[in-house]
Amino acid sequence: MALIPQFGGLIWTIAAFILALSVIVAIHEYGHYIVGRWSGIHADVFSIGFGPILYSRYDKRGTRWQIAALPFGGYVKFAGDANAASGKDATAMAEVQDDPERLRATMHGAPLWARAATVAAGPIFNFALSILVFAAVMLTNGVSKDPLTVGEMRALPVAAGGLQSGDEILSINGGELPSTEEDEAYRDFVDELPYDPVLTYDVRRDDRIISVDGPYMFPPLVNGLSPQSAAIRAGMEQGDVITAIDGRPIYAFDELKTAVEGGNGATLDLTIWRNGETVDVSLTPKRVDEPQPDGGFETQWRIGIAGGLAFEPATESPGVVEALSGGVQQTWRIINGSLSGLGHMITGAISTCNLSGPIGIAQTSGAMASQGAENFIWFIAVLSTAVGLLNLFPVPALDGGHLVFYAYEAVSGKPPSDKALRVLMTFGLATVLTLMLFALGNDIFCP
Repeated sequence: MALIPQFGGLIWTIAAFILALSVIVAIHEYGHYIVGRWSGIHADVFSIGFGPILYSRYDKRGTRWQIAALPFGGYVKFAGDANAASGKDATAMAEVQDDPERLRATMHGAPLWARAATVAAGPIFNFALSILVFAAVMLTNGVSKDPLTVGEMRALPVAAGGLQSGDEILSINGGELPSTEEDEAYRDFVDELPYDPVLTYDVRRDDRIISVDGPYMFPPLVNGLSPQSAAIRAGMEQGDVITAIDGRPIYAFDELKTAVEGGNGATLDLTIWRNGETVDVSLTPKRVDEPQPDGGFETQWRIGIAGGLAFEPATESPGVVEALSGGVQQTWRIINGSLSGLGHMITGAISTCNLSGPIGIAQTSGAMASQGAENFIWFIAVLSTAVGLLNLFPVPALDGGHLVFYAYEAVSGKPPSDKALRVLMTFGLATVLTLMLFALGNDIFCP
């Protein structure tokens, strides 16, 4: 079910962006807050947003929890926080210097381990959110049964033939279907299937093995849409089936992929089957830099759709450990891909247009919300990983910069001087602002 009426409405796009950002910021700042509390550091303020306060309350520990008018971030102000100390705060800080117990409850007076743990907790909580979301989705959706089993047939222009829910697929056109866990063998088997509208399936049904007709295993079906893609702009919808390209009939998703990749960016005229009706659309593929398993990138033409099986595969629930392991693996893939992408952008191997700013992220938020709650929650988890990773960069003003200062203190036995901190923080803020402006420029000027 879509969370917003349609993609493209400015108000809905902004609302989806604010919701996604607020969840991520709340988790990040709560990580700082709760680990700081566990470490004996008092928090004066926990704020979602900046600027004028819309709502606030004090808890029994004396922390003010507030929601501010500008919902594009948030912060935790700890007692004695040097970044916020001025005027009354500086006076209050001076008053606790001679009180060891009160000084210990400040960020400035806490042991090095407590300060480092408190700062590191924000990004760690972002990663934890991502892992839990990915694991929850895996637990909710389940994993495909092995052997591959038909769950529910999708709506296709080609009849399902004799395939039924519960059929275990043993072979197709006389070739034994490999286990879905044997990734390479499974892909090779699918690649060798003929691009015919109807194939012969040998299935196990009620302890009998029978042969039935069924559609091509991976038809040119739109099972997912990428935000800001040519397909989105052309008005394509999830569930569409492409039946022809430039008037030539196709029956396999790979036929569509070959036509897009081999067209060198030329406009394609697609004939689409949608709920029993035929729709014609024209779209122009975009050049996309795609991460590869070896850590590199490959530039391809894409229209921004993901395919799927001709049927919903039957699933079974994985164990909690398996789901959490899958969540960790997915989070690591995002981290690895992000670092690889950044490195390739710095060296010029791929376009810097791959870096999105607030406008691009807002548009993606709206697009994912329009595709349903699960897609939107998945996007929040992906964005949470990106925010956690960004905050670990060793740039002053970010969490990673503070951790570098603490590492220096651990090695040298003393923190950097106030003058050095001021210079480095100014440099860090300038770096972050420059990066934000560069990403915003990408949103505006990149195709």
